[in-house]
Amino acid sequence: MKTVTRQTAIPEKSIIANGFDSIDYFDTYRIVCSTSGSVEEITAQILKRNLPKWAKWLMYIRASIVWIFGLKSGRKMMREEQSAIFPVIEQNENEIVSGINDKHLDFRVSVLIDRKNAFIYLTTIVHFNNFWGRMYFLPIKPFHNMIIKSMLRKDAKTLQIST
Repeated sequence: MKTVTRQTAIPEKSIIANGFDSIDYFDTYRIVCSTSGSVEEITAQILKRNLPKWAKWLMYIRASIVWIFGLKSGRKMMREEQSAIFPVIEQNENEIVSGINDKHLDFRVSVLIDRKNAFIYLTTIVHFNNFWGRMYFLPIKPFHNMIIKSMLRKDAKTLQIST
């Protein structure tokens, strides 16, 4: 099984922070993985097909509740055929950044392929727009970290790996 390592900084080549005024939370995880797949294929693999069933269930529950508070639920987005769960904000040949701006917080998630060093990075950044954003993220954070690690661990078995 490939090791998922947490990084101490956002990858230097990443475009994830473009247009973000400030970052209140971030995490970056990395696996060593040489792939011939396109960034679209790899992003779809990580963010959609590798999402654990228990995480899909939690996201469904979240989506069923948050609309009451006027927040974007993500239900429609989870059903759409696209490489990322959330709308794509920016993309280049090595990275796809998706995310949402909402009343309580803005977030981005990035899949970055570093083919030269055979790394795949999964980065999340969050900006809290108010107190409710901080309160919302508090119970989400531990699940977020477990979900990210689980998705990347699955990649060792499922990503298109070239040797």
